[in-house]
Amino acid sequence: MEKLFDITEKLHEIYHKVLSNTPEDQLFAIPSSHNNNLFWNIAHVLVTEQLLIYKLSGLTPRLDGDLIKKYSKGTFPEKSVTKGEIEKVADGLLNAPGWIRDDYRKGIFKEFNPYTTSAQVTLNKVEDAISFNLVHLGIHYGTIRSIQKLTSLPA
Repeated sequence: MEKLFDITEKLHEIYHKVLSNTPEDQLFAIPSSHNNNLFWNIAHVLVTEQLLIYKLSGLTPRLDGDLIKKYSKGTFPEKSVTKGEIEKVADGLLNAPGWIRDDYRKGIFKEFNPYTTSAQVTLNKVEDAISFNLVHLGIHYGTIRSIQKLTSLPA
């Protein structure tokens, strides 16, 4: 499990770097070939991680409920994103891997509600969710790289 926690932390660092180093016009641009932007993808993976690991374990996610509603599966980018929202996502990227690692070590994940993902992978325990979360992070990182290339082209 420790290796999975380490990988999660590294991926969160990559996402945080993208969030911190991308100009706002590029962060919120939606290429014609996509239905979302860089910020939505970043916020979405953070929210999904909380839902897969905490909510499926019958626990309250550690992120703000408004963020969860706004960036869960099936949502789309909204026109207005506040600076506070950006800061919450940035803080979550830095803190969530530690929360998960610490809470796992404390043994708080006692129950789990099985769930079949849209990729048809059935998660039966929290360890499955932690593992699958890395797949989800990787999928969206590919999307992010694609959007970065499309939005950095000269107009």
